[in-house]
Amino acid sequence: MSKSKTKTLTPRAMASVKLPKRLADLITYAQAIVKAMTGNPSFPTPAPTLAALIAAIDDLQIAETAALSRVKGAVAVRNDKRAALVRLLQQLKAYVQTVADANVENGGAIIQSASLSVKKTPVLKPRVFEAVQGAISGSAKVVAPSAGLRASYEWEYSADGGKTWVSVPGTLQAKTTVTGLPAGSTVMFRYKAILKAGAGDWSQPVALLVK
Repeated sequence: MSKSKTKTLTPRAMASVKLPKRLADLITYAQAIVKAMTGNPSFPTPAPTLAALIAAIDDLQIAETAALSRVKGAVAVRNDKRAALVRLLQQLKAYVQTVADANVENGGAIIQSASLSVKKTPVLKPRVFEAVQGAISGSAKVVAPSAGLRASYEWEYSADGGKTWVSVPGTLQAKTTVTGLPAGSTVMFRYKAILKAGAGDWSQPVALLVK
């Protein structure tokens, strides 16, 4: 397999709200978030406000007391108050994520300073121009980086070291399969993207020993 040079993307720290199942633990969890974000310089204007979150916590505590006293209809009210608090926590997570995204290098620390958990996304590598052996002898799968939703692609291969090039059918996707290649030989491939503004240049070729 041959491929062009790859670049590694900067990891993005993702905020995660881990909601406890027990209601008492949920209340404690929400209170810890309020405490962590109060006066925190990273979060000057929380959305929703911490006052709204505190009010939701208080409402849930009152509703839970009523539910434990077996007041008629209190369980349904408590469940509604719990759902309301969870919605606020999810909204707050989105706010924290926005702040973290504005400072990717310190994103994890920013998220943790709000008493939220950090879930890192995998380090992704962008698609590169490469050629790999196809499913049958004398074939190759060729994949290129996407040039956009409305792009099309032209492809060529050379079996004589780039002296002559043979065109293969164009595609609307950034990939194609080339068949009928001479097995046991090294074949070079190249492509160019066709955009609304016109055609790009031919890429640097990649080579594959075809089996």
